This record gives sequence, C-alpha cells and structure tokens, in this order.
Amino acid sequence: PLGCSIGKPVLLERLSADLGCSPVSRELAAELDRRDELGHLRQQFFLPKVADLPPSDLSLVDGSQECIYFVGNSLGLQPKSTKKYLEEELEKWAKLAIHGHTEGSRPWAWAEETIEQLMGKVVGAKPEEVALMNGLTVNLHLLLLSFYQPTASRHKILMEDKAFPSDHYAVESQIRLRGHDPKESMLCLSPRPGEDTLRTEDILEVIEEQGDSIAVVMFSGVQYYTGQLFDMEAITRAGHKEGCYVGFDCAHAAGNAELKLHDWGYVNSGAGGLAGAFIHEKHADTVRPALLGWWGHDRKTRFQMNNMMELQPGVHGYRLSNQPILLVAPPIFDMTSMSALRCKSMLLTGYLEYLIQHYYTRDPCRPDHPHVTILTPRDPQQRGCQLSLSFSVPIGRVFLELERRGVACDMREPSVLRVAPVPLYNSFNDVHRFVELLGASLIASGSQK
Repeated sequence: PLGCSIGKPVLLERLSADLGCSPVSRELAAELDRRDELGHLRQQFFLPKVADLPPSDLSLVDGSQECIYFVGNSLGLQPKSTKKYLEEELEKWAKLAIHGHTEGSRPWAWAEETIEQLMGKVVGAKPEEVALMNGLTVNLHLLLLSFYQPTASRHKILMEDKAFPSDHYAVESQIRLRGHDPKESMLCLSPRPGEDTLRTEDILEVIEEQGDSIAVVMFSGVQYYTGQLFDMEAITRAGHKEGCYVGFDCAHAAGNAELKLHDWGYVNSGAGGLAGAFIHEKHADTVRPALLGWWGHDRKTRFQMNNMMELQPGVHGYRLSNQPILLVAPPIFDMTSMSALRCKSMLLTGYLEYLIQHYYTRDPCRPDHPHVTILTPRDPQQRGCQLSLSFSVPIGRVFLELERRGVACDMREPSVLRVAPVPLYNSFNDVHRFVELLGASLIASGSQK
C-alpha cells in the first residue's frame, strides 16, 4: 500500500530505484497505481472517451482512450449510479405519485436528511450541524444575514483579495444592505509584493491588530485561483479570540481536504448542484435565521399548516424549501474515508508537481525552452488536489493544445491553468499522460507565431 509520504521526491526516487526504473517513467506510474488501495473507486464513474470531447483532434490522439479529466474541482464526473437513482425516483413517481413524498427508501419530503449524516463525515461535522439546501450564494446570504450584525465600531468583514465572485459580491451587498460602505468595511487581504499566496502569519496579524473592528472573518477553504488551502483551524482560533464570527466558503475544500468543522467551530457554505451549510451546534439556540421558510419548521408539525413557526434548531432552521432528490455522490464518499482520500490526493498532486518540476522548471541555460511556474504552495498541507500553473508561452494556446489532445482542465483569467487530479477517479497513469501531453502542448504553443 501507498503511504502519504510517498509523494515526496526522495521517496519517489527511492521507490523507482527499488524497481530499477526512472522516477519519471511510466513504469513507476503503473506501480503506484498497482499499490493504490482506492483505485477501484474509478470504476464507480463514467470516464469520457477522448473522441467524445468536442475540442479533441483525433489526428493527434487516440480517440478510443479515456480522456484525462483534471477538472473535477469545477465539475465532477458522473457516478454510474446516477442513472439508477434517477430511474428509481421516476418509477416511484409513476407508481406512487403524491405518496412518493412519504414512501420508499428516500421519501422526497425529507430527501436531504437521508444523506446529511454522510455529508457530516465528509466535512467533519455532526448531522444536526449540516444542512443540504439552496445554492452557494443563497446560503452565504442567509448566513451573513444572521451572523453579520455590524455596529459603529465593529463592522468590517475580512476576506482574501480576489475571492471567488460569489463571495465578493455577497459580502459587498451585505455590507451595503446594512448601511455601510464596502470601501470602509470590506477588508480584502492581498499577498505580499512578488508573492502569489497569502501567508498565514499575515492573516493572523491582521486579525490580532484589527479584530475589535472585524465583525466576520470569511475566507475560502481553498482559494479557487491559486489552489491555496488556508489554515482554517488557526484562522478560526484567532478570530474567536478577538470576538469575531468566522466563516469559510468550502466550495473547493469539501471532499478535497480533510475538514473538521465541528472541532474548529465555524460557519460554512459550500457549492454544488445542491449546496451545503454548516453552523456549529453552539449557535443552535443563540443565532436565528433572518429569513424564514416553510422547510425551517419542525418536521414533526410542518404539515399542520397552522402558520405558527416551530423553528428547527441550528442550521436546519435556515432551510427555505424542500430540496432536489438526486443525491448520489455522498454514498460514494461513504465507500472510503476522507483521511484515505486526502492521503491519495497528496500523493497524486505531489507526483504531478514532481514531474512538472522535473521537465518544465525554468532553465537559465535554455532561455527559449518553454517553462511552467506553479503558483500553488509547495507545502502539501497548504493545498488541496489543485495545482495552478502559469506558462512562459501564451496560456490560451497551451489550453487549446491540451484540449486538442483530450485533456479536460480549465483556464482562469488572467493567466492560470488549473489542473486537479481527483483521488476518487484519477490515476497515477493519468498524471503521467498529462505531463507527456503538456510537453507536446508547450512545444506546439511555442512554435506558433
């Protein structure tokens, strides 16, 4: 079996020496896949063929191969069980009609409750602290309406500069809604000059120095552009010490990093077709939702329809309406553990980093040779599965050439390509193939005039 430390360069080199092969060889990738105890999970998903991806150029690649799907941080692959789940619910609708709300293994009236225990495991929380509801921005607004209560002296919201637009716009509008000026109340922290990511000590210093004027500290769990995984525990501890509420948008962190939301004790909203929200149990009876909906009413008396609100405690009281019933991914997460997934993720991304640095580090002796810069922190504890890459050749060309070769990744303006090997379904061979195709794409991009 693989250990989390195998992603370190010295251990990759030691293993390859034991095998009698190069650490950048396909043989090592095959051996890593052979030792991967989570490799079987790949069979739970549909992997698109290269020929089925619209940008693929079949004069360059074999269309019958599975594509290299490194964009799970933006849209995950379809679980094979999706069709089965959907057909079961359509069959229930056909046969039971209205009774589908209360009958069957997944009654529609409380469909979200069937997987909240599993989702609690994914994010390290108790089931009663997690609610699956709405979309990310809706949940951000609902939580900020309750937890952001600005005063004349404590009215700021601290967040990272260039946060994901959902977060930025939500915070900006909430500040205006409360009669404050975002120029004064929106405290956006930037990296030091010449650096791409924030230092934890700089975040903690701002909290300590300005904490008495900060109402809410709200960062991403994983920064969408750079791939930086923030030290959520340290930030939470510092914010609480200064009397601030602390929240994280874990859209890029849930299912990616090993979270312990209950232990850390903060407010959270996450992304997806159906988003999630977390509120620590200590706030269950002290902070009420500002906006109410029928689905926040106690389940036992919800259908009495007397319009006398019996609010569910904690985050469940923030529900507005009943939720979609197609809930597939969390049962797959229940086939393993977040610690095992996190371990493999560190190996995959560490292996990817090793190969990129081996082949594409800037070489002063070859100034015309295309090179790659990794913006994401090198410390595995400060990143998830994603590496954010920039190039010495035009990024748009690199992206186009990768797509022509059956690689699915994404580009973010102004100059970053995000690649994210996902431990649920990506392999070490995927990583090796990607790096080979990246080389061909760089050469093709550099030769274009």
